[in-house]
Amino acid sequence: MKMSELGQTGIQVSRTCLGTMTFGNQNSAAEGHAQLDMAVEYGVNFFDTAEMYAFPVDAKTYGRSEEILGSWVKAKGNRDKVVIATKVTSKGPRFPHIRDGNPKLNRNHIRQAVDDSLRRLQTDYIDLYQTHWPERPTNYFSRLGYDHDDNEADWTPLEETLDALAEQVNAGKIRSVGVSNETPWGVGNMLALADASGLPRIASIQNPYNLLSRAFDIGLAEIAIREKCGLLAYSPLGFGALSGKYLNDQLPDGSRHKLFPSYQRYFTPNANIATQKYHQVARDHGLNLAQMALAFVNSQRFLTSTIIGATSLEQLRQNLESEPITLDKAVVEAIERIHADNPNPSP
Repeated sequence: MKMSELGQTGIQVSRTCLGTMTFGNQNSAAEGHAQLDMAVEYGVNFFDTAEMYAFPVDAKTYGRSEEILGSWVKAKGNRDKVVIATKVTSKGPRFPHIRDGNPKLNRNHIRQAVDDSLRRLQTDYIDLYQTHWPERPTNYFSRLGYDHDDNEADWTPLEETLDALAEQVNAGKIRSVGVSNETPWGVGNMLALADASGLPRIASIQNPYNLLSRAFDIGLAEIAIREKCGLLAYSPLGFGALSGKYLNDQLPDGSRHKLFPSYQRYFTPNANIATQKYHQVARDHGLNLAQMALAFVNSQRFLTSTIIGATSLEQLRQNLESEPITLDKAVVEAIERIHADNPNPSP
């Protein structure tokens, strides 16, 4: 397993990170623990969760993913050998159960969220603490275009958020900070504020990145490389679309697409066309589509770690075994031709 430095923190993380958003809903605690055991066997030391998980959002499963990860770490006694990342929720219409239904990225909310996550994780520090998405209205979660609202509601200034995170760093409760679902404007301004005011510097950007969604290439890729705050790529298989299991209109029982049919981001007509073409490239070169898709993400210079997720040990094993795969030049060229013809069908 290759290792990467998390930003400029000195923290070494495995190039593959295990995401845990299925823990507590699609996966039981026992199944989650089995996945964590397998990941460690393959050299993974990096695990990502969030206060709002399990997915999909529900008051009954709020915090369960953190609890399951925390119970595993306590049982194994391996806290010093693993890197734990979690996230603080921002405001949104679906969260009446989180901090009176109006979670914000200010000092009081971050202080409470950190303490609650520490309790669920059964630890006294978090290695990487991330804002789950911007509090301000902007283009994330599949929105490419930006529509500015001159009358936008109040949102916590970025400097206040960073100062609140600095308080938690100084208290020894978090080691480093990151962002998720951020834009170039957000990342650039947070880096500038950190450098000007001595506040914590962003170590990572957790955004979607896969064969169907490469918006990170535009703007954020340069920032990630030049500023040494690499990508933590989530949805590297596009909600399972790039596993190949939905090709030819298949809809396996228990699959995410069958369980959550309203989630269409990676199943639009153009996305289906692109997926079929990528599948043909994989077949032409004797590759498994999922492993080709993961290997492509792993090959990016701006990458720190690829966040994989699975609901079964067999799926997880297949994903983990993609880590050492290197794509031939001919495969990469074929991928780029498809991308040029049908760029970002699932932004």
